[in-house]
Amino acid sequence: MRLRNIPRAEGTIRLHRAVIQRPEAQKGSWKQVFGNKNPIYIEIGMGKGQFILEMARRHPEVNFVGIERYSSVLLRAIEKFDTEEFQSLENIRFICMDARNVEDVFAPQEVEKIYLNFSDPWPKARHAKRRLTSVEFLRRYEGILADKGKVEFKTDNTQLFNFSLEQVKEAEWLLVRYTYDLHHNEEMSRGNVMTEYEEKFSAKGNPINKLIAMKK
Repeated sequence: MRLRNIPRAEGTIRLHRAVIQRPEAQKGSWKQVFGNKNPIYIEIGMGKGQFILEMARRHPEVNFVGIERYSSVLLRAIEKFDTEEFQSLENIRFICMDARNVEDVFAPQEVEKIYLNFSDPWPKARHAKRRLTSVEFLRRYEGILADKGKVEFKTDNTQLFNFSLEQVKEAEWLLVRYTYDLHHNEEMSRGNVMTEYEEKFSAKGNPINKLIAMKK
């Protein structure tokens, strides 16, 4: 899908108080960024921000960092942040960057949890390494996650989900739990916050897959 370029996006992002302009400079110092010792949770590929903003509102005891590669998409997230509903939140920051560079931005053991929601499936086999649940990315996450740190992944794409289950095993991570029908799994759906895509897909009757994997 071709993303529509929004000319004002980069300027708005550059000046916004919640966007970290030089994230590499914060490596190892994210708790100082937030001014507390609360755990750091990140969402990679946060889209328009509905999930992470709602999570930040529900969990003031956690610091959240939303990562989005595309400025035109990040713009929508910070516009949502600027609404009356979310603008008072102090426990969230945003970064415009490529997920491949997470180890340049976060130090070893600095992140407690990573959320991956409805990530690009990169359907062609030759692009498998670009999938955010590939072994290659799991290795990157190992470089920043705390001991027993977790990755939580949701998708409606069952082929990508099966691939992800295999990659967790290949990477020798612990598969904590998983389901092919999140909204009908009482345990795993407890406290679930839906993304924009999740609302759209589930409204069409599509089952939502979810896995939780732990770094060994």
